[in-house]
Amino acid sequence: MRRFAGLLVVPALLLSTAACGSDDKGSDSNSASSSSSVSKGGLPAITAGAKFGEKPTLAKGKGAPPKELKVEVISEGKGAVLKKGDQAQVNYLGQEWDETKPFDNSFDRGQPFDVSIGGQGVIEGWQKALDGQKIGSRLEVSIPPALGYGAQGQGDIKANATLVFVMDVVKGTSVPVSAKGTEVAQENIDLPKVGTNTDGKAPSVTFPKSAAAPKKLVSNYVLESTGAELTDKDSVVVKYEAYVWDGAKQFDSTYKSDSTVTWPLGQLTVKGLKDGLIGKKAGSRVLLVIPPDQAFGDKEQQGIPKNATLVFAVDLLSKA
Repeated sequence: MRRFAGLLVVPALLLSTAACGSDDKGSDSNSASSSSSVSKGGLPAITAGAKFGEKPTLAKGKGAPPKELKVEVISEGKGAVLKKGDQAQVNYLGQEWDETKPFDNSFDRGQPFDVSIGGQGVIEGWQKALDGQKIGSRLEVSIPPALGYGAQGQGDIKANATLVFVMDVVKGTSVPVSAKGTEVAQENIDLPKVGTNTDGKAPSVTFPKSAAAPKKLVSNYVLESTGAELTDKDSVVVKYEAYVWDGAKQFDSTYKSDSTVTWPLGQLTVKGLKDGLIGKKAGSRVLLVIPPDQAFGDKEQQGIPKNATLVFAVDLLSKA
């Protein structure tokens, strides 16, 4: 499913393919001085910008890198603890262990990276490193290849590279387990009917027995929330069931992995998915039927046949 998720969003470097209500953006008062060389756990030193919120610089790693994931809390925040299902925003700088220049950072972009804790979409090392950390913390993390990009590498990142990240956990919020809202009548007998349960379990999707697939995009509320309307500048945390119309064959489900995905709507590559969700209200459940010309067209994609009409039942759990 991680591989399929990567088809839906413009590739980003980090993609694989009790509530956290605090937005504490400050780190602990014992944060390291920005002029000192930080890291006492054998990880590469932070040679400048050591305080939470400052863009750091990293020294080259010394000796052989750790073979296992290693997490050092540079400064511990005062916010709530991140747990599975939470949505976090993280500023980061990433560098290979044996290099002197970073391969990516979010500080220059001025926009933290959205992460669903325990969800799909980012490398496993990130998920493991962030789970259980406090909002407002600065971490330094080394990620072995098996929890990063492995033997294939990624862009300028070498094959079998150990990655080093400095991460600032800027924000964390809890995500509802299900969409909720007013049930909207599903009166068109030629369209799939989606279940209206709100218990966090996968909604049923019942296909019409003999109807032809619609040729135009369908985007209908199943449960209509009172949340804000989504724009192309928003990211949204979702759960979904996904099918091919012909044969009602399921090709993806976040419910089966008990995970969420964060979709930056402006970066969705499937036109029907983007157009069908922009303007819908956060917190709602939506039925999407996407014709081939707004999906993958005449190209087969990871077992999805060419010229396939796609069907999604999507819970728009919250804005990221």
